[in-house]
Amino acid sequence: MIGNRKDDHVRHAVDQQREGHDSNDFESVAFLHHACAGIDYADVALSLEITGKPWAAPLFINGMTGGSERTGQINRELAIAARETGLPIASGSMSAYFADDTVADSYRVLRGENPRGFVMANVNANATVEQVRRAVALLEADAVQIHLNAVQEIVMPEGDRSFAGWPRQIERITQAVEVPVVVKEVGFGLSRRTVRWLREAGVAAADVGGRGGTNFARIENNRRTGADFSFAQGWGQSTVCCLLDVSDLTGIEILASGGVRSPLDVARALALGAKATGVAGHFLRILVDQGTDALVTTIENWLEQLRQLMTVLGARTPDELLRCDLLLTGDVESFCRLRGIDPMAYSFRSPDSSVRRHS
Repeated sequence: MIGNRKDDHVRHAVDQQREGHDSNDFESVAFLHHACAGIDYADVALSLEITGKPWAAPLFINGMTGGSERTGQINRELAIAARETGLPIASGSMSAYFADDTVADSYRVLRGENPRGFVMANVNANATVEQVRRAVALLEADAVQIHLNAVQEIVMPEGDRSFAGWPRQIERITQAVEVPVVVKEVGFGLSRRTVRWLREAGVAAADVGGRGGTNFARIENNRRTGADFSFAQGWGQSTVCCLLDVSDLTGIEILASGGVRSPLDVARALALGAKATGVAGHFLRILVDQGTDALVTTIENWLEQLRQLMTVLGARTPDELLRCDLLLTGDVESFCRLRGIDPMAYSFRSPDSSVRRHS
């Protein structure tokens, strides 16, 4: 039954990508163009460190699937794409493996096809410490993702209904495992309050996983008889709004996923404070519709175009995008004002900017 559900999730996720996109709020973030800000392309480097480990670029293939023959093949192809492009990759939820270890190969292939890459195991917040250790060992994982998906579980016909134990279990896992812990939402966003708590719990990185990408409330509603949870499909905060909400928190690395659809969205997320960005649904559709070679080409093009954007913006490293002036408009500006964030301050961040507009 779990394997069938995993196959359903892939099918519905790809269908969403083909049908069109929910608003991701990235369109409400624009770089203020400075015509003489550009630098030499040769001086731009995408490499950085995340959780103390080197990454070739501020981009990763986020957790998607596993647990069935079909999803094992998808993981194989995703792992090949990660190997060929140097991107880190995360597994999908490994709950199916905990329930039935005969599906182990559908996850283990991520390491088998990508022996030297950065691989993250993915577990839910109810996983025991022993289960997390099994997951890490199976993938020889460099980090473990704990996904938070209360809204998905509530809408899921066979989903969990008990979430009170999540905080304590996250603390136990963080204290017990020997690899960095990343906590991620699955598409409804992490608030400032949540990320602050995760930092206090010792979590290494938080992936805000905001609204705008794969909509798991819609997926699970489509699996329900009667589809009576349509009202939940717009739940949560966008990735952009989440990044703004946590922009001044220190002591925890911030990652961004949810609705990242282009190299420009990657640059926007980095400029809003993300250390790196994750992509799942967009890459999955390309893989399913066009194949592994097309996905590799897409990722290579994204990395090249990101470096070109940084050249125009005058950012030698991903961190230097934090100096770029941004114009926040529409719903994003409204969110800022409601959360006590000054949207105008983002348009005067570059070294030569000044609120004296006509000097």
